[in-house]
Amino acid sequence: MNWLAKLEKIDRRWIFLGVALVVAAPLLLGLKTSVDITPPVKNTYEAIDRLPPGSVVMVSIDYDASTMPENQPMLLAVLRHAFQKNLKIILMGHWPLGLPVGTLGLDQVAREMHKTYGVDYVNLGFRPGTAAVMVNLGTEIRNVFPSDYKGVPLDSLEMVKNVHNYNDIRLLVGIEAGDTYEFWIIYVQARFGLKMAMGTTAVMAPTAYKYLQSGQLVGLIGGLKGAAEYESLIAHPGIGLAGMPAQSAGHLLIILFIILGNIGYFLSRRKKA
Repeated sequence: MNWLAKLEKIDRRWIFLGVALVVAAPLLLGLKTSVDITPPVKNTYEAIDRLPPGSVVMVSIDYDASTMPENQPMLLAVLRHAFQKNLKIILMGHWPLGLPVGTLGLDQVAREMHKTYGVDYVNLGFRPGTAAVMVNLGTEIRNVFPSDYKGVPLDSLEMVKNVHNYNDIRLLVGIEAGDTYEFWIIYVQARFGLKMAMGTTAVMAPTAYKYLQSGQLVGLIGGLKGAAEYESLIAHPGIGLAGMPAQSAGHLLIILFIILGNIGYFLSRRKKA
């Protein structure tokens, strides 16, 4: 039993190596899995699916490269669904380092779906001043974004010629890695009544459920599993479903290390007694 006692002092590098191996193996082997669809994700799907063709959906990029593994799959899934329904997308965001990531995702899906910039989607870019930006968009978008992210005047873009404020937007989808989603709820949903759904990192999802239960959010995509669920709903497997076996294997290994570490601790404690 001495080897169990030694687990209490195991070199953490072995733990890191073990996690790396069990996470990499499912990805390299291409293992597949299925996920159960939860009501919050299904509600998000249905909120988009019920919109009539031509409706405008605003997507807010409120994350950056640090949470791409969780946030980017949900962005791609939502964009694919919206374009399948022939909805119009306005992309913007409050994280300056996140907009390039969001732009990559939008351009990727637009190419896949053969969508045209200025007709099917527009990228507004970033402006500083989160709360002020949100409130002013409720009056006139051009007060904040007179042009798109490339400097093209909005009035020269066909899609947004008649889009002026939240009254012309049917749904906001925030892809979130911080507390910006609460700003959306406080300054926009409560004041202007804009319908909203959020995609958050897994660690943030529990704090967002209260807004779902209060009716201030119509749907919630939580973490990589939420992204995998959405990919299942649109029948387009992507990074979310591919990452689920690796995530599950990593979690199981960590649980195993915790159990073995505690066994080693109690055995060494018993020996000393």
